Amino acid sequence: MSVKIGNIDLGEFPLLLAPMEDVSDPPFRFVCKQNGVDMMYTEFISSEGLIRDAAKSLQKLDIFEYERPIGIQIFGSDIDTMRGATQIATRANPDLIDINYGCPVKNVACRGAGASLLQDIDKMVRMTKAVVESTHLPVTVKTRLGWDDNTKNVYEVAERLQDVGIKALTIHGRTRAQMYKGHADWTLIREIKRNPRIQIPIFGNGDVDSVEKAANWRLEYEVDGIMIGRASIGYPWIFREVKHFFKTGEILPGPTISERVEVCRTHLEKSIAWKGPKTGIFEMRRHYANYFKGIPNFKEYRMKLVSSDNLETIFNLLDEIKLNFEIEMA
Repeated sequence: MSVKIGNIDLGEFPLLLAPMEDVSDPPFRFVCKQNGVDMMYTEFISSEGLIRDAAKSLQKLDIFEYERPIGIQIFGSDIDTMRGATQIATRANPDLIDINYGCPVKNVACRGAGASLLQDIDKMVRMTKAVVESTHLPVTVKTRLGWDDNTKNVYEVAERLQDVGIKALTIHGRTRAQMYKGHADWTLIREIKRNPRIQIPIFGNGDVDSVEKAANWRLEYEVDGIMIGRASIGYPWIFREVKHFFKTGEILPGPTISERVEVCRTHLEKSIAWKGPKTGIFEMRRHYANYFKGIPNFKEYRMKLVSSDNLETIFNLLDEIKLNFEIEMA
């Protein structure tokens, strides 16, 4: 059976790319799409920023045809502002709008947005209803188990948000108090999936960092799909590997040095095409260590990559890495 969000058919067991601040921009989404991700989201966008025409927020609305299906994720603490931001995001023509009720970061949650709405379910429901009524697109939500261990209220959240019209729910298996520490607990996600009242797709998120985990948790927790975030940073191959395993039961060998270099180069080229050489080269610096993680004696090259602002030098370094490390790893 296919999983559907509104009219969007995501296939049998979709893999979703999590919206990650400063990571899930179009260049990164491009390399994930090449590796078979089924659905992606923009970085989360401030509703205040959209209403005020802030350049940074508006730039995050950039989406490209090859990325579809793609959702624009917004967050905020004021219902009217969220309503206006929904209309602006809808004009950017995504496939759906997603609301962030999960971000645990202080300057978001302490301003009454993101996960802090888990402390006020009535307001969360009113806000969600306002967003649903402000767009013709399907609306989805990403949230956490609750604010802390004493208030794991996502079971109620799921029912009430479905009642006001959301078309899918992604649940990160931690509370806000946990931030990203400890282990994600998916048992409550399974309870929601088993709730006979819940008709919408439920996606699990948190700690899926291997093919085995994706396969085991798919069976154990009965979710409709899995959202992967941090494990894809510098390793977009995780989508390809999980899909291959679901299809064949085989574990693919990891990417070769050549593949790592090629994908890194593509990511860099897309970054420059999208933001221009100066910003494109600068923003790529945070990715090099991840692309070449686990390769022995790589530090010297990493230092050179992150300190160079000349494109030709960077390309030459990548060629050199390919040459030197392929011989070493062979």
